[in-house]
Amino acid sequence: MKYEFLETIRVKDGIYSHLSYHQSRYTNVLNSFDVKNIQRLDTYLNTSKKGLYRCRLIYNLQKIINIQYIKYKKREINSLKLVYDDEIDYSFKYLNRKNINSLFALRESCDDILIVKNGYITDTSVANIAFFDGQWKTPSSPLLKGTTRARYLNEGKIVESEIKVSDIKNFTKIALLNAMIDFDIIQQQNIKDIFC
Repeated sequence: MKYEFLETIRVKDGIYSHLSYHQSRYTNVLNSFDVKNIQRLDTYLNTSKKGLYRCRLIYNLQKIINIQYIKYKKREINSLKLVYDDEIDYSFKYLNRKNINSLFALRESCDDILIVKNGYITDTSVANIAFFDGQWKTPSSPLLKGTTRARYLNEGKIVESEIKVSDIKNFTKIALLNAMIDFDIIQQQNIKDIFC
């Protein structure tokens, strides 16, 4: 089986955000496949472009395959559709997102999906998620352990918690977390209005 993976790194005016977390995830992926030849990502990254870019770094178990810099424009996400898939696996940030894209196609008029696996909340199609009930909680079993999620856990700004669909009503706010948007609170007056 041919494995190809992806890192998405935020770059603003040539400055790479939180590169150590991307290096750590890249290293962990290769270690999981018992690969010993670990590269330093910063030796491959070099841009002085002005503005905000998404650095898309593709690699396999042998080498860095491709690096692209894509001008970033935030996609507004104000509504989510619950979709269910008990078999989905995205424990590594695979380049192949076929299963996630198939679920995303079910969103109907919603901006994005919120994937439920075995009764528990996991992630949206592009971000980890956190819920607020006096403290910010993120699902303890996400599809992907994102770099922003890891950073916020390390800083004590969020905590892990098992969150079922039936628990959503107990929260007052929802935030999305990924490398490009950091910690983005969905702006709705009522949490029920987020779900369509």
